[in-house]
Amino acid sequence: MPDLDLTADVVTLTAAVCDIESVSHHETELADAVERALRALPHLTVVRDGDAVVARTDLGRPERVILAGHLDTVPLTDPPNLPVRRESGRLVGRGTTDMKGGVAVQLRLAATITESTRDVTYVFYDAEEVEDRYNGLGRLARTRPDLLQGDFAVLLEPTDGGIEGGCKGTLRVDVHAGGVAAHSARPWNGSNAIHVAGEILARLSAYEPRTAEVDGLEYREALNAVGISGGIAGNVIPDACTVSVNYRFAPDRSGEQALQHVREVFHGFDVELGDTADGARPGLDLPAAQAFVAALGLPVTAKQGWTDVARFSTLGVPAVNFGPGDPNLAHTDHEHCPEQQIIDAEAALRRWLEDAPTDGEEHP
Repeated sequence: MPDLDLTADVVTLTAAVCDIESVSHHETELADAVERALRALPHLTVVRDGDAVVARTDLGRPERVILAGHLDTVPLTDPPNLPVRRESGRLVGRGTTDMKGGVAVQLRLAATITESTRDVTYVFYDAEEVEDRYNGLGRLARTRPDLLQGDFAVLLEPTDGGIEGGCKGTLRVDVHAGGVAAHSARPWNGSNAIHVAGEILARLSAYEPRTAEVDGLEYREALNAVGISGGIAGNVIPDACTVSVNYRFAPDRSGEQALQHVREVFHGFDVELGDTADGARPGLDLPAAQAFVAALGLPVTAKQGWTDVARFSTLGVPAVNFGPGDPNLAHTDHEHCPEQQIIDAEAALRRWLEDAPTDGEEHP
C-alpha cells in the first residue's frame, strides 16, 4: 500500500500522486493513501465517504474556505502513460494536468499550514470523469452537505495558472424530425425524415450565439449539433431522424430558461430534453472572492466550460476555478504540466490562506 510523503516538495508529491493509478471507479488505493496521510496530521479532522476524503481545520475562524479536487483520471493510454516522467521542467503522464497537480497542492497546504487565518476544508473526491450520477462531490452535496459549508470555494481544476470565475451551464436535447417510410425506389410514396432534418441543421448554421456579461466576466454561448441518427436500411426512406444538440449557456440563465430558448430555436420540431446542469455565477462581488483575487494578484476570466463549481453554487457557496496545467492538454496522450505552475499554485494559495481577511475583524 503506497504512502504519500507530504513533507516532499509539491512537484515530487505530484509525481507520487500520479503514480498511484486511479482511473474512475478505481480510486480506492489513492483515497486510502490520501486518508492515511491526512489522519496523521493532528490539526485536521478527517471524514471518509466512499472514495471521497474530507479534511477540516476547526480553528474558530470567522471564515471557512474550501479547496476541492477530484482523485480520478481518464483511462491510461496503451502503452500506459505512467509512471510519470520529468522532462525539461515538465511532468509528463496521466493526471499531471487533470488534475493531480492540484491535488498535490491541496495535500501540501493541508500538511504545512496549521494556523491558517481562515478555517479550511480540503475535499478530495471520486468519479468526476464519468457520468454525473457517480460524482463524489455530488454525492457529498446530497448526503453530507454539512461537509461542504463555507464562504468561498476553489476548485483546483487546470486553468493554466489563471483564475476562471464561475462556469457555463450545459444542456443536451434531441430534436426529432418525422417522415413517412417508403421504398427507396419509390420515394414519392413517403417523406424523408433525414431531408426534413436539414432544416434543423440550417437553423444551427444560421444561429448567432450571444456573449453575456455576468459579474463583469464575458461568457460565450454555443449551440451545436453533436450527433445525428436516422435510417434503418439502405432501401428504406427513413421515417425518423434525430439531431442531438448541445447548448452551453451563460450562468445568467437557468436550465429552464435555456431549455425554453432551445425550444424557440427549433419551433415546429419535437424537442426532447436529455440532461442539463446549471452554470455558476462567479460571485466576484462578494468579499471572500475579492480577497482571493487580491491575494493571488491574477486576472480573472470566465470559465467557458462546465465544472463542479456549479455544485458549490447550488449550495450557496461562491466558487472559482484555479489550478496548474493547461486544460487543452487534459485527457490527451501527451498530457503534461510545467513544474513551475504547480509550484506557483502552491505559493499563491499559501499566500491567500496565510493573509488575514480584509473584513475589518480581528482574527485569533
